Amino acid sequence: MLKLNYTDVGLFMERTMTNPELLIAQRVLLAMRLGQTLHIEPGRASFLLPADIPELKVLEIALQQEYGSTVTLIAIDEEFVEVGLSGIWIAAGKDAHEGMFLAVLSDSLSETLRERTEFLIYKLWQMSQVHIFSPA
Repeated sequence: MLKLNYTDVGLFMERTMTNPELLIAQRVLLAMRLGQTLHIEPGRASFLLPADIPELKVLEIALQQEYGSTVTLIAIDEEFVEVGLSGIWIAAGKDAHEGMFLAVLSDSLSETLRERTEFLIYKLWQMSQVHIFSPA
């Protein structure tokens, strides 16, 4: 599973093997104990990758072979590609801009294919962070 944390300073992504239902239950329990409100809904999240990362082609091929609309890859312009993921949004309120998004790729795939694609998406995101923040 990919866990995308949207904060006021940007996006932080991590891969986790935690069961999504367990992670959601733990977050609900924490909110209840702290007396906080919590909004949970299915949805889509996206992030940008530089279009010139060579390994992006590997992801394009994997997505064509393995997924339908769970993961999308859309060219935004010559510089960026948008990766869209289906999953679950968890935040303090319906209109919150900060929160956690859990993306679980298709259950119809074998665990190996799912983990491989999640790992590839995660590695490309990591590479994009180095690419974006390295001096030109």
